[in-house]
Amino acid sequence: MAKSLVIVESPAKAKTINKYLGSDYQVEASLGHIMDLPKNDIGVELKKRTFEPTLIVSPGKEKVVDRLKKLAAKADAVYLAPDPDREGEAIAAHLSMQLMPVVKDKKKVRRVTFNEITQKAVKAAFEHARDVDENLVDAQQTRRVLDRLVGYQISPLLWDKVRRGLSAGRVQTVALRLIVEREKEINDFKAVEYWTIDADLLPGGGKQGFTARFVGVNGVPSRVANGTDEDGKEQFIANALPDSDAVDEVVGELKVAKWTVRSVEKKERRNNPKAPFTTSKLQQDAAGRLGFNVRRTMGVAQRLYEGVELGSEGTVGLITYMRTDSTRVSPDAIAEAREFIGKIGPAYLPAKPNEFAGKKQAQAQDAHEAIRPTSVKFTPDSIRRYLSDEQYRLYKLIWQRFVSSQMTPAVFDQTTVEIEAKAKLAYDFRVSGSVLKFEGHLKFEEEEKRARQTAKEKAAKEERLAQSDNADSEGEDESERRLPELVSGEALKLEKLDPLQKFTQPPPRYNEASLVKTLEEKGIGRPSTYASIINTIQDRDYVKKITGRFVPTEIGIVVTNLLVKNFPYIFDTQYTARLEGELDAVEDGQERWTDLLNGFYDHFEKELKVAEKQMEDIKRMEQSTTEVCDKCGSPLILKWGKFGSFYSCSNFTKTKPMTVAAGPWKKNPKTVVKKITDAFTFPMTVKAMTEDVTNLTLEAKDAKALTEAIDAAQGKGKKITVETFSCDFTKENYAAKPDLIAPGADEVEEEEFCDNCGRVMVLRNGPWGPFMSCPGYSEDPPCKTIRKLTQKVQQKPPVQLEEACPKCGKPLLLRNGQYGEFISCSGYPKCKYIKQDLLEAKCPKCGGDIAVRKTKRGDVFYGCTNYPKCDFASNLKLINEACPKCQSAYLLEVVNDKGTFWVCPNNQEALPKRRKRKGAEEEPAPTAPPCTYEEKVAEPAEKPEGAAA
Repeated sequence: MAKSLVIVESPAKAKTINKYLGSDYQVEASLGHIMDLPKNDIGVELKKRTFEPTLIVSPGKEKVVDRLKKLAAKADAVYLAPDPDREGEAIAAHLSMQLMPVVKDKKKVRRVTFNEITQKAVKAAFEHARDVDENLVDAQQTRRVLDRLVGYQISPLLWDKVRRGLSAGRVQTVALRLIVEREKEINDFKAVEYWTIDADLLPGGGKQGFTARFVGVNGVPSRVANGTDEDGKEQFIANALPDSDAVDEVVGELKVAKWTVRSVEKKERRNNPKAPFTTSKLQQDAAGRLGFNVRRTMGVAQRLYEGVELGSEGTVGLITYMRTDSTRVSPDAIAEAREFIGKIGPAYLPAKPNEFAGKKQAQAQDAHEAIRPTSVKFTPDSIRRYLSDEQYRLYKLIWQRFVSSQMTPAVFDQTTVEIEAKAKLAYDFRVSGSVLKFEGHLKFEEEEKRARQTAKEKAAKEERLAQSDNADSEGEDESERRLPELVSGEALKLEKLDPLQKFTQPPPRYNEASLVKTLEEKGIGRPSTYASIINTIQDRDYVKKITGRFVPTEIGIVVTNLLVKNFPYIFDTQYTARLEGELDAVEDGQERWTDLLNGFYDHFEKELKVAEKQMEDIKRMEQSTTEVCDKCGSPLILKWGKFGSFYSCSNFTKTKPMTVAAGPWKKNPKTVVKKITDAFTFPMTVKAMTEDVTNLTLEAKDAKALTEAIDAAQGKGKKITVETFSCDFTKENYAAKPDLIAPGADEVEEEEFCDNCGRVMVLRNGPWGPFMSCPGYSEDPPCKTIRKLTQKVQQKPPVQLEEACPKCGKPLLLRNGQYGEFISCSGYPKCKYIKQDLLEAKCPKCGGDIAVRKTKRGDVFYGCTNYPKCDFASNLKLINEACPKCQSAYLLEVVNDKGTFWVCPNNQEALPKRRKRKGAEEEPAPTAPPCTYEEKVAEPAEKPEGAAA
């Protein structure tokens, strides 16, 4: 009997859904997108302005597509069930394109969506199967085409003008622009001095003291001018004085002033619950409260959404879909939450459900529900044993936010006391205090606060007991102190005045949470794109993270300035936000996708033509400076290199040395000298060399000295060269680099987290070098997330050694290469010396040295240094000892679980058996007579504790 085929994106999601649907359905995973634009071509039709994309099966997905086609051909019906968003709809459309030709009944290819992976939601989705939503597909396709047009047409410009490998993204460049402009604000910031005055006051009648803040004089607020805002409006610092002179004058008056309570105002303040999480709010709260970066948050949320094994409950999707910008919640979920809250206490349950205004609420559909637990009955503590620590913490955050969103407001008693210090003038002070009267929706937060406070107090008490036998009783927590009962006209006593000098601070650099918040506020990107935007600008080395905040690199600043200057319309934040609105209009069917692209391309094409002619050529930049060379005193010029700008001596030349052949020199020295002086300018250097070793170096300041130097060099080496003076002095342009001396700049690199499940990625070695991989790579179902490392990330900075190069005398460097660490000369590429780890034994084939080498996978072997002339290699270490039985020139070291042995190479029985490679020729029989020599030289190494037997 034919089964119905269900196709989702991930194996984990397939496993969960398969349990709900039963044996009549076969659930398979497409492993994400199966079709995309080609990599070697722009893939978008531009001549006729149809913008039709050329889609191909994604490289590496051919086997997946073939398998799905075979299953679809046999299936009774095909259900396309990727995620309920634009990306998911596009995947469904691409699956439909590939499977339609092979299915029996075209009408039985249907689209199903569910906002949560629970048995009820999944079965309901199959009862309401529909066609693929072309509007959603068009919106995703439009975004993809927009990004392709920008990336494939601007990136080559950056390669030509700056350096290869750079990229420009429609949204990533705008996000980078925010970071660069914030850095400029910080650098341009001028601090403003201001002073505050606090007064410690004591009422009568044994009441506790309190502290009030100076706010003005004679009812006029005291404030200090603080420049203007973006709109040119004046800004002020409230409750402040401008300088020490003003403070001294006020303090002098306050010391002799009469202090009284002018008024006491008490009122009740209500704190309303917050809406359930949208994607950006979840990312921000997870960063602030849990310390999760955006990538980790989304990875952990993905696993909670796809399903977690909960013992007898089976695999359960714990949260609803985590990419949403809506705060709407289904009536069933609200009803369940209200039932749960009612059990906590009637005072916590509002008369009717709380509603929250959110983005696109009028058009919100089931696919755009807020992030919430699929069932409130799965309380965080009840399922904690089934969750990893990071899953528990994020689920608890989501669960508490959703439940508290349907609870009553918290109520505070707030007291504001106005105080007058009467001297020649009336000096105004104010103090406010609030006390929690009813916790309401803050119940869970207050419980955690109390638990933390109890633990803190317990730890403090234990510490005091440990320090003293007569420990004092526990003091009252400062944060819990209330204002004393005060009445108007009550006299107060001044205990102490505390004037404090302060300076305004520059705006803080963006961290992940604040960047996401700003992107959301400005309408740049969408919830599903924030993580990729942040990852891309870091992967491209446009920004670095220092103490958790983004600092633009020099290359990031250069690229931003070039793009904003030459593409002012396309990379404008407001225009980018308007494009997002137009994409929403395409999704809603209110605008044709081709009209949107035509409008965009009109602006883009004009700016592209201008940029091709006018964009500054950074790569070939040579800028004069006031700096001078440390070697020769010549002016330094600012140049651009592979890793940014640097200072180079103006006397540096790339002119290659000229070789003086012995024959022409003996025949006619004058002709040779004339040829040299026509090509070079004095002073010149004459060198006699043998291979890479310089035997003689002479300086020549004129033609006569040049002739004498060449004569003197004859016979001193195999090759004689003449080169003009060139100073190779360079130094870093540190002013343009991030401040890596700042506290925290030298912190260990942040851990990488899997995009799919949020676990910490591990470093692996592959045929093409190191890469990051999810630890669940081999699990069932597997998590195949990998992350390539850029060449710069893979390389560690070289370390200078005290040892000198035996060829040229320059210091040796410990470097990190494709096959691990190695030691080479700091004079590379002029000196190509590489220090090798040599064995005492010599090559049995040619008598050369044997060096320790590594394969691409990191396996050690021993090979002749005369390779490729000599191809001797061995997997076993050669020992410089002759065999006492057959007089073999060397022995081999064999290490196994019985110990370490020295074995004669002619003892084939004792040597490890080599597995014959498929297709390899038969090895010739050994010519030497067999030998039985074998000697044990060491016992087996002890296994570490906990190691498997």
